Amino acid sequence: MTTSTPTIVNHTRRANGIRQHYLEAGSGPVVVLLHGFPETSFAWRFQIPALAQKFRVIAPDLRGYGETDKPASGYDKRNMAQDLIALLDDLGIDRIALVGHDRGARVATRFAKDHPQRLDRLVVMDNVPTRVVAQNMNAQTARAYWFFLFHLVPDLPETLISGKEAEWLHHFFADWCYNPHAIDGDAFDTYVKAYKRPGAVRGAMSDYRANAEDVKQDLDDADTKITCPTMAIWGKDFYAVGGMFDMKVVWEQMATHLRAEPIDQCGHLPQEEQPERVNALLLDFLETWRG
Repeated sequence: MTTSTPTIVNHTRRANGIRQHYLEAGSGPVVVLLHGFPETSFAWRFQIPALAQKFRVIAPDLRGYGETDKPASGYDKRNMAQDLIALLDDLGIDRIALVGHDRGARVATRFAKDHPQRLDRLVVMDNVPTRVVAQNMNAQTARAYWFFLFHLVPDLPETLISGKEAEWLHHFFADWCYNPHAIDGDAFDTYVKAYKRPGAVRGAMSDYRANAEDVKQDLDDADTKITCPTMAIWGKDFYAVGGMFDMKVVWEQMATHLRAEPIDQCGHLPQEEQPERVNALLLDFLETWRG
């Protein structure tokens, strides 16, 4: 029996005061995928067809990224989680399973704490929580997370990156992936095109510039654990995450029901570097999600 490939459709809706772009495919219980930096919803191109065989998959471009609006403010993770709540409300969706990578995992973590009644299960991919990074900031951490600090500088990053988007992106993809050619060819060109759009670099910088407010929010409810089933996935070979932190311990302190899944020969972008392994983990973890 041949399984047909679900059609991926582009949509836009105005929710929480901004025009949000998202990809959608499949039907059934809802699974939402939140991308990280320096990516867009395109990051989930290997996951959407696999998940859409069983689920209704929604993959938004976060505020400031891709085809979603890039306003001057509103990038604290509480408000970015509210972006998703508003989108779900507009679509008439109540509870979801939520998967977040990198910056998207920060939004997903805030979503889990602020809106636990809307969440059945959570997946966080290659992400050290914002509060944990801040509390462990030292010379070694600062070297690995230099871009956190650089992106905080007003205006200068946009000025230096303008016209050099390809070189800027190539540095991250080559440095962060186990295979430095993992994001190449048409995929790389797609990201370059996205970040050449007006406001795109500033949007990404604005995400990072919300750091002080994000840390404050995380400190305010640091003792509140995520209670839904949670799976943490990370690349064993990324120096700034699995190489620097005991990720199982980190996420055991964040969630009461944790499944920890490190991936071999993988850097910071598991969904793109090891898509078959990630798809298998997601399908297994979501097996009992019935909506």
